[in-house]
Amino acid sequence: MAASMLCKRTAALCRTLKGLSSSKAVLSVNSQCGSLLQTACYNPKPLRLNIRDPYIPDKDSEKTPEWQKTPRHDRKLFGRYGSVSGIDPTSLWPSHEELDKIIAEENEWHPPLEVMLKNIEAKEKEETEKRLAKEKLIAENLAKMPKMVADWRREKRETKQKVKEDKARRTRLLAEARERFGYTVDPRSPKFLEMVAEIEKEEKKKKKLMKRRLKEEQTAAPVTPPAAPS
Repeated sequence: MAASMLCKRTAALCRTLKGLSSSKAVLSVNSQCGSLLQTACYNPKPLRLNIRDPYIPDKDSEKTPEWQKTPRHDRKLFGRYGSVSGIDPTSLWPSHEELDKIIAEENEWHPPLEVMLKNIEAKEKEETEKRLAKEKLIAENLAKMPKMVADWRREKRETKQKVKEDKARRTRLLAEARERFGYTVDPRSPKFLEMVAEIEKEEKKKKKLMKRRLKEEQTAAPVTPPAAPS
């Protein structure tokens, strides 16, 4: 009983949906046909050009807009109406200044073939010179590379040796300060800095004295005369 009722309701729903879809299809077809008919029946009015009595603006009138008094508008009128416009064709030809400007713009944006070839040749020459200069600079730098590497290694060794010497000197000064004062001294203390200044002063004196003695010895040394030729 329940199954038969369910089947009847399903069949009724299917018939309803089928009717709705068919009505929508009919409406869409009718709307398309109506638009096609409207397009086919459209008959626009042709643009009529009044050649017998055209509108020619009066340049002497104050009511005439300024843009209708320009040569550009005169050219447009002559192109549209011809001799009926009453405009002298010779007045439409550009003046000498305008011709010079047109020729200059033409030469700038559309130069002759000879000028274009010369410009291309000059550009290629400039690029070749830049490339050769770059290659020369690279060759010179490559030639200097061994010396630059050797100098870098030497500076690195000297820096490393200096750091080592400074560390040894600092250790020696700390040991000397401990021996002098009987206890470990802070390297930033005034006592330590004063001791370091005193030691540096003594070392400078010793160096200066040794240099003076060496100079005196070189001056006092007898000069050996050159041997006589046999």
